[in-house]
Amino acid sequence: MTENSPEPTLSATYAAAGVSIDAGDEAVEKLKPWAAKATRPEVLGGIGGFAGLFRLKLDRWREPVLASSTDGVGTKIAVAQALDVHDTVGVDLVAMVVDDLVVCGAEPLFLQDYIAVGKVDPDRVAALVKGISEGCVQAGCALLGGETAEHPGLMEDGAYDLSATGVGVVEADSVLGPELVRPGDVLIGMGSSGLHSNGYSLARHVLLRIGRIPLEGHVEEFGRTLGEELLEPTRIYAKDCLALVAEAEVRTFAHITGGGLAANLARVIPEGLHATIDRGSWTPQPVFSMIAQRGRVEREEMERTFNMGVGMVAVVAPEEADRALAVLTARHVPCWLLGEVRPAADASAPRAELVGDHPRF
Repeated sequence: MTENSPEPTLSATYAAAGVSIDAGDEAVEKLKPWAAKATRPEVLGGIGGFAGLFRLKLDRWREPVLASSTDGVGTKIAVAQALDVHDTVGVDLVAMVVDDLVVCGAEPLFLQDYIAVGKVDPDRVAALVKGISEGCVQAGCALLGGETAEHPGLMEDGAYDLSATGVGVVEADSVLGPELVRPGDVLIGMGSSGLHSNGYSLARHVLLRIGRIPLEGHVEEFGRTLGEELLEPTRIYAKDCLALVAEAEVRTFAHITGGGLAANLARVIPEGLHATIDRGSWTPQPVFSMIAQRGRVEREEMERTFNMGVGMVAVVAPEEADRALAVLTARHVPCWLLGEVRPAADASAPRAELVGDHPRF
């Protein structure tokens, strides 16, 4: 060895760089049983191939239209990571995707997930997929595979993020949308299970930083810990909405996510019409009033950030209101008459507006 020769080094490996193929393989084996629970007869093959296969039975559909939606969970993941509870945010992920699909009347067929991690922990990945699988079962769709990507140097070891894409199908002549909405139509509200998956940056800021409430601390108003309240899985409405479409004349749905109730409802109200939402028809859950009070958050800010207790809205023909409420009640979905659709007073009127006051809020 000459004086200027480099020092001998060990051979570089992918594992030494931070990516463990063995851990990835172990994670796949651990998640397979959960993925197998979320299936449909149309699925061909199993988890592990380069692509997921789904046979679309054309004899069942006259003129099928495919619908697609992609979404994530947002900063609710920070709560799951802080509590080391990872088997519920997968349900939230599915809810965000499939309930966007059902708005147009589409039946969710399958979902593919993407899990980005700093370092593969097989048990954590399996817990995440367990939640995704449970969500798919609730929605009636198949988990057709996905990707777990390890990003050392970009993400910390315990960090992860989730996203998914779902595909659904609806008959061309059964697509729901704003063009079907008429003056006199009524709004049916469907209760949320809580915050769902939107507004967590504000909720965490108010409750954890300003309010200094520990995630493990019991909160009397909730009847459980703050962490349990914040990790309550998002209600999935897909099967309930499809059952409603089968039994009543539904014009369209509005999935209440980021932007709040009025903004999301406005997306399905056509020009020239105005939807009024009666705040007096329901009382938001205690978590919303606690955020408003502890953070001194103005009502307008609350209503454009959170769902305020309403996770889905059905717009139905007025003569179908009682039937719609009966169908949802039989399926144990909290529901009520939320408002109505009228002609807009003028061109400057918003397409959707909350009026009145909440009782006891």
